[in-house]
Amino acid sequence: MPRNAEVIRQWKLLLALEPARYGKTVDELAEALGSHKRTIWRDLKALQEAGFPLTADRRDRKSIYRLTGLPLKALHEAGLSTSEACALYAGRALLLTLTGSPFERAMTSLVRKIERALPAATKAFLDQLPGVIKVKPAPRKSAPAGDYGEVVARIIEACADRRVVRMTYFSAGRNREKDYEIHPYHVAYHDGGLYLSAYVPEYHGLRTFALERILRFTPQRGTFTPTADLGDDAFGNSLGVNQGAAERIVIDFSPRVARYVHERTWHPTQSLVDRPGGGVRCTLKVCRDYALEHWILGWGPHARVVSPSALAEQILEQLSAARDGYVPRLDLEAVVAPARAARQPRLRL
Repeated sequence: MPRNAEVIRQWKLLLALEPARYGKTVDELAEALGSHKRTIWRDLKALQEAGFPLTADRRDRKSIYRLTGLPLKALHEAGLSTSEACALYAGRALLLTLTGSPFERAMTSLVRKIERALPAATKAFLDQLPGVIKVKPAPRKSAPAGDYGEVVARIIEACADRRVVRMTYFSAGRNREKDYEIHPYHVAYHDGGLYLSAYVPEYHGLRTFALERILRFTPQRGTFTPTADLGDDAFGNSLGVNQGAAERIVIDFSPRVARYVHERTWHPTQSLVDRPGGGVRCTLKVCRDYALEHWILGWGPHARVVSPSALAEQILEQLSAARDGYVPRLDLEAVVAPARAARQPRLRL
């Protein structure tokens, strides 16, 4: 049996033992994992050799195995279990992938502390798990120059204190800087970046700001009372980062991609209905924004907007603009020159 399979089985054994306050017998573990008793004995010995705090007590002429403690004493006292600490260490690549750049330094420090606290044999065991659990880093935004983490901390503090803020922001769409007075509500993480949701009195509405484009951020003495309820979900009406009003969106997908559409939850409001011929109709209740357009265009010829018609027109405009960038432009001189040369009389010798 490959070593990776053994590691996964032994990890499952740890998970089975952890919640058992009074321990489990080998027979009980064998039944729970669907393994032979000899395999359980061998795995228990391997885990003990790896440094996991397993003890065996005798009860009714049977050995009862249980987890008794954790090498990370301080974390254990805070409520962190053995498997949770090990999962943090084994899944460190995933943790660092999901964090935004301002939190990466702190997350790296946390992982290193756990790494130092684990026995060498335990780390050797856990280091085998990434061999079968790979992480592909997702695209994420680059942090601006300076102490970005300190800026993020100040923004989060202003949100918590409901502090009115003066801010200078660079608008990428308009390619210029602008000064705002804002009421910061919360910070959300999405698609590799951090975003601030804030009420802007000048616009009498909510706006979303990318944190890396905030050039100056100065909390004022005054405070504010939130005038809008954003709910528990960050940008709940959007496939991206937008606070717009939701509306009914209907899209038909071709049979070629129907299976892929079925395999994911694109939005909590989605409804999927199979269509004759193998396609699927997806109905969502989201706002019309760049993220929705980008998602539809990403399916190429396999997605067609049924409604609303205004969205279908926007997608058509996007496709037409993209087509203009790929259609070869006619070089009139390249066409005319050969024709002109063909009309010239040939000199006969």
